[in-house]
Amino acid sequence: MSVAITYEYAETDEIGIKHTAAEMGIDLVYVPFRKISAALSEEGYGFRSMGRNYIQTIEDIAVILNRAQSKNRRLYAVSFFEALSKDVLNPSSIENLCSSKFRTLLSLWKNGISIPKTVYIPCDPHGFSTNEREVQNEKDITNLLSRELDEGVVVKPDCGTHGVGVQLAKERKALQKIIGRMEPSLLNPIGVLAQEYVDKWFYDLRIIVAKERGKSSYCHPKAMARGGFADFRTNTYLGNKVFGVDLPLSIRKAAEKCGEVIGQGCKSWVLALDAMLEIGDDKIIEDECIESLFIETQPLFEAVNEVKRNKRRIKNFDVWNNKLETAYQKYKDTEAYQKIKEIIEESINLKKHTIKFHEANSCPEFWEQTRLTAEINIGESLLKCAQSLI
Repeated sequence: MSVAITYEYAETDEIGIKHTAAEMGIDLVYVPFRKISAALSEEGYGFRSMGRNYIQTIEDIAVILNRAQSKNRRLYAVSFFEALSKDVLNPSSIENLCSSKFRTLLSLWKNGISIPKTVYIPCDPHGFSTNEREVQNEKDITNLLSRELDEGVVVKPDCGTHGVGVQLAKERKALQKIIGRMEPSLLNPIGVLAQEYVDKWFYDLRIIVAKERGKSSYCHPKAMARGGFADFRTNTYLGNKVFGVDLPLSIRKAAEKCGEVIGQGCKSWVLALDAMLEIGDDKIIEDECIESLFIETQPLFEAVNEVKRNKRRIKNFDVWNNKLETAYQKYKDTEAYQKIKEIIEESINLKKHTIKFHEANSCPEFWEQTRLTAEINIGESLLKCAQSLI
Protein backbone atom coordinates (compact mmCIF):
# COMPACT_ATOMS: atom_id res chain seq x y z
CA MET A 1 0.00 0.00 0.00
CA SER A 2 1.33 3.44 -0.92
CA VAL A 3 1.18 7.08 0.15
CA ALA A 4 -0.55 9.58 -2.16
CA ILE A 5 -0.83 13.32 -2.41
CA THR A 6 -3.80 15.26 -3.76
CA TYR A 7 -4.03 18.94 -4.70
CA GLU A 8 -5.49 21.32 -7.28
CA TYR A 9 -2.31 22.88 -8.64
CA ALA A 10 1.36 22.03 -8.21
CA GLU A 11 2.87 24.84 -6.15
CA THR A 12 6.36 24.87 -4.66
CA ASP A 13 5.10 23.23 -1.45
CA GLU A 14 3.73 20.24 -3.35
CA ILE A 15 6.84 19.92 -5.54
CA GLY A 16 8.91 20.18 -2.36
CA ILE A 17 6.92 17.34 -0.76
CA LYS A 18 7.57 15.20 -3.84
CA HIS A 19 11.30 15.94 -3.69
CA THR A 20 11.36 15.16 0.02
CA ALA A 21 9.55 11.86 -0.62
CA ALA A 22 12.16 10.91 -3.22
CA GLU A 23 14.96 11.67 -0.74
CA MET A 24 13.20 9.51 1.87
CA GLY A 25 12.74 6.65 -0.61
CA ILE A 26 8.94 6.99 -0.65
CA ASP A 27 7.07 6.43 -3.91
CA LEU A 28 4.54 9.26 -3.62
CA VAL A 29 1.52 8.78 -5.89
CA TYR A 30 -0.34 11.77 -7.31
CA VAL A 31 -4.15 11.87 -7.30
CA PRO A 32 -5.74 15.02 -8.78
CA PHE A 33 -8.60 16.82 -7.07
CA ARG A 34 -9.85 19.40 -9.49
CA LYS A 35 -10.76 18.35 -13.05
CA ILE A 36 -12.05 14.93 -12.06
CA SER A 37 -15.45 13.34 -11.57
CA ALA A 38 -16.12 11.73 -8.19
CA ALA A 39 -19.13 9.53 -8.92
CA LEU A 40 -21.31 7.63 -6.44
CA SER A 41 -23.87 4.95 -7.34
CA GLU A 42 -25.35 1.65 -6.24
CA GLU A 43 -22.57 -0.10 -8.17
CA GLY A 44 -19.84 1.70 -6.21
CA TYR A 45 -17.82 4.77 -6.99
CA GLY A 46 -15.91 6.32 -9.86
CA PHE A 47 -12.96 8.68 -9.92
CA ARG A 48 -11.87 9.81 -13.37
CA SER A 49 -10.15 12.62 -15.18
CA MET A 50 -10.69 13.17 -18.90
CA GLY A 51 -7.77 10.86 -19.66
CA ARG A 52 -7.52 8.40 -16.79
CA ASN A 53 -9.47 6.13 -14.47
CA TYR A 54 -8.02 6.40 -10.92
CA ILE A 55 -9.98 3.61 -9.23
CA GLN A 56 -7.10 1.10 -9.11
CA THR A 57 -4.73 3.86 -8.00
CA ILE A 58 -7.03 4.69 -5.09
CA GLU A 59 -7.48 1.02 -4.20
CA ASP A 60 -3.69 0.71 -3.83
CA ILE A 61 -3.40 3.77 -1.58
CA ALA A 62 -3.19 3.51 2.20
CA VAL A 63 -2.78 7.18 3.14
CA ILE A 64 -3.49 10.44 1.31
CA LEU A 65 -1.80 13.76 2.03
CA ASN A 66 -4.56 16.31 1.49
CA ARG A 67 -2.81 19.38 0.09
CA ALA A 68 -5.79 20.98 -1.65
CA GLN A 69 -5.11 24.70 -1.28
CA SER A 70 -8.78 25.69 -0.98
CA LYS A 71 -10.33 25.06 2.45
CA ASN A 72 -13.63 24.02 0.89
CA ARG A 73 -12.01 21.72 -1.64
CA ARG A 74 -9.92 20.21 1.16
CA LEU A 75 -13.11 19.44 3.09
CA TYR A 76 -14.65 17.73 0.06
CA ALA A 77 -11.46 15.74 -0.57
CA VAL A 78 -11.16 14.43 2.98
CA SER A 79 -14.86 13.52 3.06
CA PHE A 80 -14.61 11.57 -0.18
CA PHE A 81 -11.44 9.64 0.62
CA GLU A 82 -12.48 8.84 4.18
CA ALA A 83 -15.74 7.44 2.78
CA LEU A 84 -13.52 5.04 0.84
CA SER A 85 -11.91 3.99 4.16
CA LYS A 86 -8.62 5.76 3.42
CA ASP A 87 -6.56 7.47 6.11
CA VAL A 88 -6.19 11.15 5.26
CA LEU A 89 -3.68 13.59 6.65
CA ASN A 90 -5.22 15.67 8.11
CA PRO A 91 -8.47 13.87 9.07
CA SER A 92 -11.92 15.42 8.56
CA SER A 93 -12.41 16.32 12.23
CA ILE A 94 -9.28 18.49 12.09
CA GLU A 95 -10.21 20.02 8.73
CA ASN A 96 -13.66 20.94 10.05
CA LEU A 97 -12.19 22.67 13.08
CA CYS A 98 -9.48 24.50 11.17
CA SER A 99 -11.84 25.70 8.45
CA SER A 100 -13.44 28.04 11.00
CA LYS A 101 -11.55 30.39 13.30
CA PHE A 102 -14.45 30.42 15.73
CA ARG A 103 -14.70 26.63 15.96
CA THR A 104 -10.94 26.43 16.47
CA LEU A 105 -10.98 29.05 19.22
CA LEU A 106 -14.01 27.51 20.88
CA SER A 107 -12.22 24.17 21.10
CA LEU A 108 -9.04 25.74 22.50
CA TRP A 109 -10.97 27.83 25.03
CA LYS A 110 -12.97 24.82 26.20
CA ASN A 111 -9.71 23.05 26.99
CA GLY A 112 -8.18 25.90 28.97
CA ILE A 113 -5.77 27.21 26.32
CA SER A 114 -5.16 30.94 26.31
CA ILE A 115 -6.74 32.76 23.35
CA PRO A 116 -7.49 36.42 22.61
CA LYS A 117 -10.92 37.45 23.93
CA THR A 118 -13.24 36.57 21.07
CA VAL A 119 -16.82 37.56 20.27
CA TYR A 120 -19.01 35.95 17.63
CA ILE A 121 -22.35 37.48 16.63
CA PRO A 122 -24.44 35.19 14.37
CA CYS A 123 -26.14 38.09 12.64
CA ASP A 124 -25.30 39.65 9.28
CA PRO A 125 -24.97 43.46 9.11
CA HIS A 126 -27.66 43.58 6.40
CA GLY A 127 -30.69 41.33 6.14
CA PHE A 128 -34.40 41.06 5.52
CA SER A 129 -37.32 40.65 7.92
CA THR A 130 -40.09 38.08 7.45
CA ASN A 131 -42.12 40.59 5.45
CA GLU A 132 -39.16 41.22 3.07
CA ARG A 133 -38.24 44.59 4.59
CA GLU A 134 -34.53 45.34 4.56
CA VAL A 135 -32.98 45.49 8.03
CA GLN A 136 -29.74 47.28 8.97
CA ASN A 137 -28.04 45.53 11.87
CA GLU A 138 -24.63 47.19 11.96
CA LYS A 139 -25.50 49.51 14.85
CA ASP A 140 -26.76 46.66 17.04
CA ILE A 141 -23.75 44.52 16.15
CA THR A 142 -21.42 47.40 16.98
CA ASN A 143 -23.15 47.89 20.35
CA LEU A 144 -22.85 44.21 21.19
CA LEU A 145 -19.14 44.15 20.30
CA SER A 146 -18.45 47.38 22.19
CA ARG A 147 -19.96 45.90 25.35
CA GLU A 148 -17.54 42.98 25.24
CA LEU A 149 -14.38 44.46 23.76
CA ASP A 150 -12.48 47.61 24.68
CA GLU A 151 -11.14 50.07 22.14
CA GLY A 152 -9.06 48.23 19.62
CA VAL A 153 -11.31 45.63 18.00
CA VAL A 154 -9.97 43.26 15.34
CA VAL A 155 -12.66 42.06 12.91
CA LYS A 156 -11.85 38.84 11.04
CA PRO A 157 -13.48 36.68 8.35
CA ASP A 158 -14.23 33.35 10.02
CA CYS A 159 -12.81 31.29 7.14
CA GLY A 160 -10.18 33.73 5.88
CA THR A 161 -6.47 33.19 5.30
CA HIS A 162 -3.36 35.29 4.63
CA GLY A 163 -4.73 38.23 6.62
CA VAL A 164 -7.33 39.00 3.95
CA GLY A 165 -10.22 41.02 5.36
CA VAL A 166 -8.69 41.39 8.84
CA GLN A 167 -9.35 44.96 10.02
CA LEU A 168 -8.59 46.96 13.15
CA ALA A 169 -11.05 49.50 14.55
CA LYS A 170 -9.53 51.78 17.18
CA GLU A 171 -12.81 53.51 18.05
CA ARG A 172 -16.54 52.89 17.82
CA LYS A 173 -17.24 54.95 14.71
CA ALA A 174 -14.60 53.06 12.72
CA LEU A 175 -15.96 49.74 13.99
CA GLN A 176 -19.49 50.49 12.79
CA LYS A 177 -18.14 51.58 9.42
CA ILE A 178 -16.21 48.29 9.03
CA ILE A 179 -19.26 46.24 9.97
CA GLY A 180 -21.47 48.24 7.62
CA ARG A 181 -19.28 47.24 4.68
CA MET A 182 -19.38 43.52 5.49
CA GLU A 183 -21.35 41.11 3.31
CA PRO A 184 -21.75 37.31 3.60
CA SER A 185 -19.15 35.45 1.52
CA LEU A 186 -17.24 32.18 1.34
CA LEU A 187 -14.69 33.71 3.74
CA ASN A 188 -17.39 34.87 6.14
CA PRO A 189 -20.57 32.85 5.59
CA ILE A 190 -22.59 34.28 8.45
CA GLY A 191 -22.27 36.81 11.23
CA VAL A 192 -19.37 38.81 12.61
CA LEU A 193 -16.24 37.51 14.36
CA ALA A 194 -14.11 39.93 16.37
CA GLN A 195 -11.28 39.80 18.89
CA GLU A 196 -9.53 42.03 21.34
CA TYR A 197 -6.45 43.76 19.98
CA VAL A 198 -3.39 42.02 21.39
CA ASP A 199 -0.43 44.39 21.70
CA LYS A 200 2.06 41.91 20.26
CA TRP A 201 4.67 44.53 19.40
CA PHE A 202 6.00 43.92 15.86
CA TYR A 203 5.86 40.12 15.46
CA ASP A 204 3.85 36.95 15.86
CA LEU A 205 4.78 33.26 15.69
CA ARG A 206 4.08 30.36 13.33
CA ILE A 207 4.63 27.16 15.35
CA ILE A 208 4.64 23.65 13.88
CA VAL A 209 3.32 20.65 15.81
CA ALA A 210 2.93 17.07 14.62
CA LYS A 211 1.98 13.62 15.82
CA GLU A 212 2.88 10.21 14.42
CA ARG A 213 0.73 7.22 15.28
CA GLY A 214 1.86 5.61 18.50
CA LYS A 215 3.98 8.60 19.55
CA SER A 216 3.39 11.73 21.61
CA SER A 217 2.75 15.05 19.91
CA TYR A 218 5.86 17.04 19.09
CA CYS A 219 6.50 20.76 18.75
CA HIS A 220 9.46 21.78 16.64
CA PRO A 221 12.01 23.65 18.78
CA LYS A 222 12.08 26.59 16.37
CA ALA A 223 9.30 28.78 15.05
CA MET A 224 8.97 31.28 12.24
CA ALA A 225 8.55 34.82 13.54
CA ARG A 226 6.79 37.17 11.13
CA GLY A 227 7.39 40.83 11.70
CA GLY A 228 7.12 44.39 10.51
CA PHE A 229 5.79 47.85 11.38
CA ALA A 230 3.77 48.73 8.27
CA ASP A 231 0.53 47.16 9.58
CA PHE A 232 -0.86 45.63 12.77
CA ARG A 233 -1.14 42.40 10.73
CA THR A 234 2.13 40.48 10.58
CA ASN A 235 1.13 38.00 7.88
CA THR A 236 3.92 37.39 5.38
CA TYR A 237 1.57 37.94 2.43
CA LEU A 238 1.51 41.59 3.47
CA GLY A 239 5.25 41.94 2.98
CA ASN A 240 6.50 41.22 6.49
CA LYS A 241 9.93 39.74 7.02
CA VAL A 242 10.56 36.30 8.52
CA PHE A 243 13.01 35.09 11.16
CA GLY A 244 13.81 31.69 12.64
CA VAL A 245 13.64 31.80 16.46
CA ASP A 246 14.14 29.31 19.27
CA LEU A 247 11.11 28.52 21.44
CA PRO A 248 11.14 28.18 25.24
CA LEU A 249 10.09 24.78 26.55
CA SER A 250 6.91 26.21 28.11
CA ILE A 251 5.66 27.49 24.75
CA ARG A 252 6.51 24.17 23.08
CA LYS A 253 4.47 22.32 25.71
CA ALA A 254 1.55 24.73 25.29
CA ALA A 255 1.70 24.23 21.50
CA GLU A 256 1.68 20.46 21.91
CA LYS A 257 -1.43 20.74 24.07
CA CYS A 258 -3.04 22.89 21.36
CA GLY A 259 -2.26 20.25 18.77
CA GLU A 260 -3.73 17.51 20.94
CA VAL A 261 -6.92 19.52 21.44
CA ILE A 262 -7.35 20.14 17.72
CA GLY A 263 -6.25 16.57 16.92
CA GLN A 264 -9.10 15.25 19.09
CA GLY A 265 -7.55 11.83 19.55
CA CYS A 266 -6.71 11.37 15.85
CA LYS A 267 -3.89 8.91 15.20
CA SER A 268 -1.67 11.31 13.26
CA TRP A 269 -1.66 14.94 12.19
CA VAL A 270 0.46 17.98 11.24
CA LEU A 271 -0.59 21.53 12.16
CA ALA A 272 0.70 25.08 12.04
CA LEU A 273 -0.35 27.21 14.99
CA ASP A 274 -0.38 31.01 14.97
CA ALA A 275 0.34 32.65 18.30
CA MET A 276 0.98 36.08 19.81
CA LEU A 277 2.55 37.31 23.01
CA GLU A 278 1.08 40.24 24.94
CA ILE A 279 4.13 42.53 24.94
CA GLY A 280 2.46 45.85 25.75
CA ASP A 281 4.94 48.30 27.23
CA ASP A 282 7.55 45.60 27.96
CA LYS A 283 9.61 46.37 24.88
CA ILE A 284 13.28 45.60 25.35
CA ILE A 285 14.37 48.15 22.74
CA GLU A 286 12.91 51.20 21.02
CA ASP A 287 10.90 50.69 17.83
CA GLU A 288 13.19 53.07 15.96
CA CYS A 289 16.18 50.79 16.57
CA ILE A 290 14.34 47.78 15.15
CA GLU A 291 13.04 49.77 12.21
CA SER A 292 16.59 50.76 11.31
CA LEU A 293 17.58 47.07 11.40
CA PHE A 294 14.64 46.26 9.12
CA ILE A 295 15.89 48.86 6.66
CA GLU A 296 19.33 47.23 6.69
CA THR A 297 17.86 43.84 5.83
CA GLN A 298 15.56 45.18 3.10
CA PRO A 299 17.87 44.81 0.05
CA LEU A 300 18.66 41.16 0.75
CA PHE A 301 15.08 40.33 1.70
CA GLU A 302 13.92 41.92 -1.54
CA ALA A 303 16.44 39.69 -3.34
CA VAL A 304 14.69 36.70 -1.72
CA ASN A 305 11.31 37.97 -2.91
CA GLU A 306 12.65 38.49 -6.41
CA VAL A 307 13.60 34.81 -6.58
CA LYS A 308 10.21 33.80 -5.17
CA ARG A 309 8.42 35.77 -7.90
CA ASN A 310 10.12 33.79 -10.68
CA LYS A 311 7.32 32.57 -12.96
CA ARG A 312 9.34 29.54 -14.05
CA ARG A 313 9.88 28.25 -10.52
CA ILE A 314 7.77 25.12 -11.12
CA LYS A 315 9.29 24.16 -14.48
CA ASN A 316 12.86 24.83 -13.32
CA PHE A 317 12.31 23.85 -9.71
CA ASP A 318 15.81 22.57 -8.85
CA VAL A 319 17.57 25.62 -10.28
CA TRP A 320 15.04 27.95 -8.71
CA ASN A 321 15.28 26.21 -5.32
CA ASN A 322 19.08 26.54 -5.26
CA LYS A 323 18.77 30.26 -5.98
CA LEU A 324 16.15 30.63 -3.24
CA GLU A 325 18.30 28.85 -0.65
CA THR A 326 21.31 31.00 -1.57
CA ALA A 327 19.29 34.22 -1.35
CA TYR A 328 17.85 33.26 2.04
CA GLN A 329 21.27 32.36 3.42
CA LYS A 330 22.66 35.76 2.44
CA TYR A 331 19.70 37.43 4.14
CA LYS A 332 20.13 35.34 7.31
CA ASP A 333 23.88 35.95 7.43
CA THR A 334 23.46 39.70 7.87
CA GLU A 335 24.26 41.22 11.24
CA ALA A 336 20.90 43.03 11.20
CA TYR A 337 18.99 39.75 10.79
CA GLN A 338 20.87 38.19 13.71
CA LYS A 339 20.15 41.21 15.92
CA ILE A 340 16.42 41.14 15.15
CA LYS A 341 16.37 37.39 15.80
CA GLU A 342 18.04 37.92 19.19
CA ILE A 343 15.61 40.73 20.10
CA ILE A 344 12.61 38.52 19.29
CA GLU A 345 14.02 35.58 21.27
CA GLU A 346 14.74 37.78 24.30
CA SER A 347 11.25 39.23 24.08
CA ILE A 348 9.70 35.75 23.83
CA ASN A 349 11.57 34.54 26.90
CA LEU A 350 10.56 37.64 28.85
CA LYS A 351 6.85 37.37 27.99
CA LYS A 352 6.42 33.63 27.34
CA HIS A 353 3.71 33.39 30.00
CA THR A 354 1.46 35.70 27.93
CA ILE A 355 1.28 33.44 24.86
CA LYS A 356 -2.13 33.40 23.13
CA PHE A 357 -3.00 31.01 20.30
CA HIS A 358 -5.35 32.50 17.73
CA GLU A 359 -5.45 30.19 14.70
CA ALA A 360 -4.61 26.68 13.45
CA ASN A 361 -3.74 25.84 9.84
CA SER A 362 -4.25 22.28 8.59
CA CYS A 363 -2.41 22.81 5.29
CA PRO A 364 0.47 25.18 6.04
CA GLU A 365 2.71 26.62 3.35
CA PHE A 366 6.33 25.99 4.19
CA TRP A 367 8.79 25.43 1.36
CA GLU A 368 9.62 29.07 0.64
CA GLN A 369 9.76 30.39 4.22
CA THR A 370 9.30 28.05 7.18
CA ARG A 371 11.82 25.56 5.80
CA LEU A 372 14.49 28.18 5.21
CA THR A 373 14.05 30.31 8.35
CA ALA A 374 12.91 27.91 11.07
CA GLU A 375 14.66 24.94 9.40
CA ILE A 376 11.44 22.91 9.38
CA ASN A 377 10.70 20.89 6.27
CA ILE A 378 7.03 20.13 6.93
CA GLY A 379 7.18 17.67 4.04
CA GLU A 380 9.25 15.37 6.25
CA SER A 381 6.68 15.57 9.06
CA LEU A 382 3.82 14.90 6.65
CA LEU A 383 5.52 11.87 5.15
CA LYS A 384 6.62 10.41 8.48
CA CYS A 385 3.11 10.82 9.85
CA ALA A 386 1.66 9.20 6.73
CA GLN A 387 4.04 6.25 6.97
CA SER A 388 3.09 5.75 10.61
CA LEU A 389 -0.50 5.09 9.48
CA ILE A 390 0.40 2.24 7.13
